[in-house]
Amino acid sequence: MEESNIQKFYKSCNVFITGGTGFMGKLLIEKLLRSTEVSSIYLLIREKKGKNAHSRIDELFDDVIFDRLKRECPKYKNRIEAISGDCSVSGLGLNITDRQKLMSDIHVVFHVAATVKFDENLKLAYSINVKGTKDVLDLTRQMKSLKSVIHVSTAFSNCHLPEIEEKFYDCPYAYEDIGQVLEKLNKNDIEQLTPRIIGPWPNTYTFTKALAESMIKETGSGLPIGIFRPAIVISTYKEPVEGWIDNLYGPTGVCAGTITGVLRVIKANVDSIADIVPADTCVAGLIASAYDVSEKECERTVDNIPIYNYVSSSENPITWDEFVHLNLIHGSKYPVINSIWALSLTVTSNIIVYNILRFLLHTLPALLFDTGAVLSGNKPRILQLYKKIHKFTEILVYFCFRSWKFSNKNTVNMWSKMNRADRELFPFSMTTVHWLLYFRRYIKGMRLYLLKDPDSTLDVAKKRDKR
Repeated sequence: MEESNIQKFYKSCNVFITGGTGFMGKLLIEKLLRSTEVSSIYLLIREKKGKNAHSRIDELFDDVIFDRLKRECPKYKNRIEAISGDCSVSGLGLNITDRQKLMSDIHVVFHVAATVKFDENLKLAYSINVKGTKDVLDLTRQMKSLKSVIHVSTAFSNCHLPEIEEKFYDCPYAYEDIGQVLEKLNKNDIEQLTPRIIGPWPNTYTFTKALAESMIKETGSGLPIGIFRPAIVISTYKEPVEGWIDNLYGPTGVCAGTITGVLRVIKANVDSIADIVPADTCVAGLIASAYDVSEKECERTVDNIPIYNYVSSSENPITWDEFVHLNLIHGSKYPVINSIWALSLTVTSNIIVYNILRFLLHTLPALLFDTGAVLSGNKPRILQLYKKIHKFTEILVYFCFRSWKFSNKNTVNMWSKMNRADRELFPFSMTTVHWLLYFRRYIKGMRLYLLKDPDSTLDVAKKRDKR
């Protein structure tokens, strides 16, 4: 078997990762430790709930996705180093010693950290997604042995446009001007002015991601930098375990609500494309992109900064109708033990029909449940739950009613240049994903890892579901 060029690139490298405790960050760490011979991985970790960076590292590796790594590479922790810091703080919150260490040791940087809440306060979203990215770039300029920097953006950073190519787009505001405006405003003023500031962008997440890209366009010259734009990232396909997911973001929240019987009607255009990608193939593409950037034999100018759209629609499209249908098929095969109603989901693009069904299938039963709870001396909670669900689903409507035409030539070219060994180790091409098999694993994984419903309850859940 021929040698992997990507493995050769990472051998003896020191890697710096921000956002390592997040969904994609955990998978990135696991894959690098298991499939490459990186020398060390430096993880930027902030203190949280009174726990320091080292305590959080220990908790991080308790996750089931690291079980395979522990079996295959039992000495993996020797390659991990915690760096105390925070992307929302000026200068990443680094102390002088750690900053010097990063400047002298690091070869590859993955900037994954971001706030992904769609309705995040604009000032906080800016401080993490834009200012934090600027601080990372300022740090990388001082790294003496730097080979590659990858900024993880989103395929929807320019979602106000119908066609999105692998290139920079003009932003109506300078990133510095937005920062200065936000500094002068209080929280209430920011909340009121946010719709006017973000303009055609649907939320603060996509807007600040666009601003971060604009900042890279202005300041990235001279750096070996690339931008990786994943679409909607959901559970793993194959590795390190099938169907692993640890969050309710985006479509996963809809699926979890459906299989638990809580969500029974949603508003969407069934013919629109669901640009979803598996987390493990996405991470494989992310790892490959850092190698690809390092191989670029060109002057490091803004015009030559590679952008990788990592999407499914260009090569392996799936509609929201197919997405819902496949989830219903497998949801009926793997029911959960504590579902409220039997599995059922109505999808409509008609707002009047949606509002009627929402009242009949959500609000009215919730009122009856809560009335019964009050009469029996318990606390009403179902109606409040549905308020949260309706707010969550309204946030997703923008993406469920639109389709985008993405170009992914750089990603396809990157795959075409890979040799057989690299393709087997880092299989990121969306042409390798079989959706029917994928959604079977997605539902099983959601049931097990997210809803904490073990396989031992499946037979009982099936009998209960039939009743």
